[in-house]
Amino acid sequence: MAEKRKAKAPDEEAELVTVDDAETYAVPEEAEWYVVHTYSGYENKVKQNLEHRIESMGMHDQIFQIVVPVEEEVDIKDGQRRIVERKIFPGYVLVRMLLTDDSWGVVRNTPAVTGFVGSQMGERVKPVPLRPEDVDKIMRRMEAEEPTIRVSFREGQNVRIVDGPFTDFHGVIDAIDMERGKVRLMVNFFGRETPVELDFLQVEKV
Repeated sequence: MAEKRKAKAPDEEAELVTVDDAETYAVPEEAEWYVVHTYSGYENKVKQNLEHRIESMGMHDQIFQIVVPVEEEVDIKDGQRRIVERKIFPGYVLVRMLLTDDSWGVVRNTPAVTGFVGSQMGERVKPVPLRPEDVDKIMRRMEAEEPTIRVSFREGQNVRIVDGPFTDFHGVIDAIDMERGKVRLMVNFFGRETPVELDFLQVEKV
């Protein structure tokens, strides 16, 4: 278990975080990001519960940020395109904090939290902080301007063309270009296998 320690007084150059678009708090340099495991599907509830506990127990000087890592994704299904929000790490929440006995207890005893990700030490787990470079990767992924594309197609699958000059033709997926949102089909056209490139929205699974 971490030794109990007192947070340093913030200096003028300390990073600041704003809570609930109202109060702003300084984040000491020694604060680190930890991974907390939760019951599946309870990530947002854990974030909400922990924020309430921080407020009611006056822990703003030790626990600074709670993040449920999510990213936007373009879901293409049955010829329809929609933007959905997907959790990057289902069952996990990131917490930026000073690791003390008090902060550990506040987080660990939050409803729906099952524990910290860390190394086993006897009967307890010692929380291990994320490396700064890993935190940067996660944050960049969350802030990406272009959503990732998710499709249910795979190479070798039979599909039907639903738009364009080849509507109602059937073909076999030869290649998928995720960056361009295109799929190349091999279509039987006048007895010959002809490659046809189409947008994801122009085909559907048979």
